[in-house]
Amino acid sequence: MTDNVTPRLAMPLLQSGQAQKEMTHNESLARLDLIVQGAVVAAGVDTPPTSPEPGACWLVGAAPDGVWAGHPHALAGWTRSGWIFVEPREGMQLSLGSTQGIARFSAGIWRLGELHGKVFVEGDQVVGPRGDAVAEPSGGSTVDAEARTAIVSILEAMRSHGLIEGG
Repeated sequence: MTDNVTPRLAMPLLQSGQAQKEMTHNESLARLDLIVQGAVVAAGVDTPPTSPEPGACWLVGAAPDGVWAGHPHALAGWTRSGWIFVEPREGMQLSLGSTQGIARFSAGIWRLGELHGKVFVEGDQVVGPRGDAVAEPSGGSTVDAEARTAIVSILEAMRSHGLIEGG
């Protein structure tokens, strides 16, 4: 990092005695406009679009060409002044516009649509890691006993995920 940019997002900083400070300030605002509540048109794109709209963003692929060359995995945003590139940082997260999914930058790559963790609502876990499969009823001479076993397994799975209260 240099003293000219911020450490995490490489936002240009104003310098004392700098002429035309508004240019540096405007560049920082343009970069923030791409990042804050960021959404992309598409991910893994290597060729820049021919007629982008100002404010539209893409996640650049691993082998970009044209004006995107040299910016693999970057967030590329079109502005009235041209392309702005934001190098991804660990944990950066963006919305995938067309799929409504999430893109998260982790361990040097964009992970699309992956979520890791648990969800708690008012202190109760309601979603967590996938549990074991529930076996389908089979065999047996008494259907009622098989059905009860399957239903108990379903209820246990739902309880372990916090979807229903314990019985």
